[in-house]
Amino acid sequence: MSDALIRVEGLRKRYGDVDVLRGIDLTVNAHDVVCVIGASGSGKSTLLRCINLLEVVDDGAVWLGDREITDPRVDPDEVRRDLGMVFQSYNLFPHLSVLDNVTLAPRFVAGTRRREAEGQAHGLLERFGLGDKAGSYPDKLSGGQQQRVAVVRALAMDPQVLLLDEITSALDPQLVGEVLEIIRELAGQGMTIVMATHEMAFARDVADRVVFLDAGVVEEEGAPARVFEEPASPRTAEFLRRFLTP
Repeated sequence: MSDALIRVEGLRKRYGDVDVLRGIDLTVNAHDVVCVIGASGSGKSTLLRCINLLEVVDDGAVWLGDREITDPRVDPDEVRRDLGMVFQSYNLFPHLSVLDNVTLAPRFVAGTRRREAEGQAHGLLERFGLGDKAGSYPDKLSGGQQQRVAVVRALAMDPQVLLLDEITSALDPQLVGEVLEIIRELAGQGMTIVMATHEMAFARDVADRVVFLDAGVVEEEGAPARVFEEPASPRTAEFLRRFLTP
């Protein structure tokens, strides 16, 4: 029996005259951490948005387990219960407290009773060092704290997969580490993660597989040690050289 949790087959996405994704094939097994790397504009964020059904694909298919979720008959909101997505810009509701941000989806999407949802939320906030922030509002938190709340909010729905879209790119350098530490902990606990990132050291240390996107295609993928140390594609080597050279 296959361990594949996500399968992307021949995925294409166009905006106007621009082909952003040009036939992506990708498999993510249960409990894998897959880091998607590539230059800005290579299609990383669009790939995650297509997997989460925030974009309508132009061709190809995405499967979650044995279900084709890009089938137009599928309810996207139902699918997103199993796909927790965290964005680079936090996307917290500014008029809601941290606790209300975290409990909103469990209460109103999953139908969890308020007391149960709040109990689970408090447990998650404590676990990630935010126990004293439950009553705070987003504008009273640091960027790192806001992003950690966004991760907790995604986890509150107990998703099968966590999709992370450049979640450290809007943070000051000193705050990046605290967010990556949460992801490192989740990876160690067996969470299935697909992460678009420019954090090369993190990808090398934590990922099970690295996927290099270039101009909307998978140029190369493999174990981090092999991709970073012995890239097979000249384009991968050029990207890494430009990105990793001070």
